Amino acid sequence: MQQAKEPVSAGGVLGWLVLSALAPGAAHLRAGWRKTGLALISCYAAGLLALLALWLATDLGNLIGSLTENSWLTTIVVGSGVLGLAWFVLIVHSFVVLRPGRLPQGGQILTGTLAGLLAVLVVVPFGGLGQTVWTYQRTLNDIFKETPADGEPPVAEPKPEDPWAGRRRVNILLLGGDADDHRVGVRTDSMNLASVDVTTGNTVLFSLPRNLENVRFRPGTPMAERFPNGFRLPTDPGGGRSDLLNSVWEYADAHPEIFGGKQRQGPKVLMDTIGYTLGVKVDWYALVNMWGFARLIDAIGGITINVETDVVFGKYNEGLVKAGTRKLKGADAMWYARSRTNSDDYTRMRRQRCVLGALLDQADPATVLSRFNRIALATKELIRTDIPRPMLKHLVPLALKVKNAEVTSVQFVPPLINTGYPDWDKIRTIAGKALRDSAVTKPAVAATASASPTASSGPSPKKTPKKVAKQPGDNPAQGLTEGCGGAL
Repeated sequence: MQQAKEPVSAGGVLGWLVLSALAPGAAHLRAGWRKTGLALISCYAAGLLALLALWLATDLGNLIGSLTENSWLTTIVVGSGVLGLAWFVLIVHSFVVLRPGRLPQGGQILTGTLAGLLAVLVVVPFGGLGQTVWTYQRTLNDIFKETPADGEPPVAEPKPEDPWAGRRRVNILLLGGDADDHRVGVRTDSMNLASVDVTTGNTVLFSLPRNLENVRFRPGTPMAERFPNGFRLPTDPGGGRSDLLNSVWEYADAHPEIFGGKQRQGPKVLMDTIGYTLGVKVDWYALVNMWGFARLIDAIGGITINVETDVVFGKYNEGLVKAGTRKLKGADAMWYARSRTNSDDYTRMRRQRCVLGALLDQADPATVLSRFNRIALATKELIRTDIPRPMLKHLVPLALKVKNAEVTSVQFVPPLINTGYPDWDKIRTIAGKALRDSAVTKPAVAATASASPTASSGPSPKKTPKKVAKQPGDNPAQGLTEGCGGAL
């Protein structure tokens, strides 16, 4: 072991310490600790090369999907703590081997103070990473359950070679509920079925109106036996109806006797009902609390919407979302999506679709990472779902495909259908055609790069869902943000 070279200065000590924080072992080599320095640099280089090889050899979607598994997340949390401690010790030891005791007293005080500060600073990124991953893991565990609900069959572990169990499409029911502390039960005022092609990511979003009447239930089910001619109840005392599509969940939950005493059958019944209506099998659902959704929008910093006309809201019409290009906070975005003042359910459905399109386009990875803790907290309060925890590692890469694929929308509203007397065969025919068209359409990755932003996409030139050309016969399928106002 050699003595540190002369002359020594405070600036030199600090410079080598900073270099050691970036390239472990540099200070040891400078101080003559050749074996230790070479060992540290070699381990550091090997680690970087291993990470690079992993990045290059692994599909990004699958890599991110794997990071939803508890084993990986726990490893990252523990690993970040160990690495943070190791870097702290590295800075302290690097300072010692540089022999700052040879400096004048003032230089010793200065370098000692700054070395201590640097030792603490190098721990911060590792601590931040560990805290973020821990929050992420806790949020996932709160939302997605490893074990099924009481009375449900156990969830089979997806097979790596075919996680979709032979499905060509995955169908997820996206619901907006209005439950709160002052209301009993859940009314699903927003109902959209997202049907995703597992190969291309091409997605069809089917929107069903809350006021669909005479809803039919799958033959042979308890609800079909109770309502063989469709869902019909006496008119409410106030003249309203509690037998529309948005009341199915609430009714099923309130009448466990129909299901042999089984509780909380609302989600299962609504999934089966909407699947039967569209002619598909619904795999899972996700219920979003509408006002929790507002907190999510606030967490990403708001969304930019082209408001085509003034939207009035409030009990006394005291609220207003003014027409024009607006950066909306969560509450205003929700009022824009939900208000029926001077409007109707179908216009509201279109505005809800515009909000979904804006969120899909503007919640880019950089925004999500920079605001992660706020988004995680909002999401935990926002979602209720039956998606099994083991499926997350496969759904994440599929969601990344959707981001760059073709997303079309079909809204079952007048004049396409009559909500009071629906033509069920027509609904299934339209849904089937939209799914077939989505299956044969190529992903829109190349096309979206040059596509101009849609009305709700915000000012940034990011990839946006490609609009679908109308087919002969007035095909009702359209781009997700089509009809959301002029381009921004």
